[in-house]
Amino acid sequence: MNGTTGQTRHQDRVWSVDEHLDDVLSKIAPLDPIELQLLDAQGCVLVEDITVPVALPPFDNSSMDGYAVRAADTASATQDAPVPLTVIGDIAAGPGELPSVGPGQAARIMTGAPLPPGADAVVPVEWTDGGAGEGPAAEMRAHSAAPQDAGGEVRVHRPAAAGAHIRTRGSDVTEGEPALAAGTVLGPSQIGLLAALGRGTVRVRPRPRVVVLSTGSELVQPGEALGPGQIHDSNSFQLTAAARAAGALAYRVGAVADDAETLRSTLEDQLIRADLLVTSGGVSVGAYDVVKETLTALSAEEGTVEFRKLAMQPGKPQGFGLIGPDRIPLLALPGNPVSSYVSFELFVRPALRTLMGLPDVHRPTLRARITDAIASSPKGRRQFLRGSHDAEAGTVAPVGGAGSHLIKAMAHANALIVVPEEATEVTADSEVDVVLLG
Repeated sequence: MNGTTGQTRHQDRVWSVDEHLDDVLSKIAPLDPIELQLLDAQGCVLVEDITVPVALPPFDNSSMDGYAVRAADTASATQDAPVPLTVIGDIAAGPGELPSVGPGQAARIMTGAPLPPGADAVVPVEWTDGGAGEGPAAEMRAHSAAPQDAGGEVRVHRPAAAGAHIRTRGSDVTEGEPALAAGTVLGPSQIGLLAALGRGTVRVRPRPRVVVLSTGSELVQPGEALGPGQIHDSNSFQLTAAARAAGALAYRVGAVADDAETLRSTLEDQLIRADLLVTSGGVSVGAYDVVKETLTALSAEEGTVEFRKLAMQPGKPQGFGLIGPDRIPLLALPGNPVSSYVSFELFVRPALRTLMGLPDVHRPTLRARITDAIASSPKGRRQFLRGSHDAEAGTVAPVGGAGSHLIKAMAHANALIVVPEEATEVTADSEVDVVLLG
């Protein structure tokens, strides 16, 4: 791209899907890493390898409420002939002095509490005379947070092997071993692991900020009554939801009327909070294609935006460029709902995942047997049809027709059926490429 207007450059060229995507991704780089608090890092991509600084668990501890004992003392225990042990004290989770368990002794212990010296097993409370609701063990369950006085006796009616019901030090992870690799997307379990390792902050690539707006004077906010010639704005909702599902922080601006100055000022206002801008509508050859008019004018001043014809259906008209002083990427998508969603999946989602620094930016693609014939596909264009993929059967069935306005069919699809440029029809039971959307 250059400083001249994007509308006139390559006006008659037809780009392939792959050429357009390659051009988009070549001009987008991963966001710079930042240090974030753990909860703020959820959904972000880790940029450092994390090793375990201390073994987990850091000490031997009980996996049950019960009694810390010497296993040898319980070896002969049976239901009919329980073994009596002297209770010498309580051990709760957390810091505190640990009693030493000697022969014939037991210490009441809570789940997660450290194993006391001398003990090599834990007898669950259910294996004692308190398991049925009486005695010291039952009292311990009822008041598990409150210490019990030392003394008294507990009867054990099942033997416990050495090491029983003990979580040994390092049984989860050992010191120095890898915990998480760079490139990991931080979800709840990864956040929990980092917290367990004592990390308060972590270095990540932030989630990209995406601003979504749709254009058209005919668009009305959902929930408002429609007037003559009006439709509800679905694109901005659909695309914002798609951006969030892809891992972005997405902001919906809503519908902008077909007025070049209004659109221009809206775009300029949004640049401050955007790592990527997405518009829908106004990119074809109509007299009121305000997006093309506005962005072509902007190209001469503070950016470069090019509008293209792609060899695909739906989604032939596309726009892409960098605008504003910081050269923020902007993808201008067609206005028909299916066209805009397919375009998002093919171009915007990979761009977002590139900003996140993920190694694999594409949806998974596989081969499946198509259940119904496709009678007609435009020669020279790659067609993307809505499909319902059955993973167990290895089949895909077309959903709805090829019309780019059939949004209900899109809502019932979990895949895109890909018909290559050279094919004009597809016979039933033949194999096709399928892009999985779920």
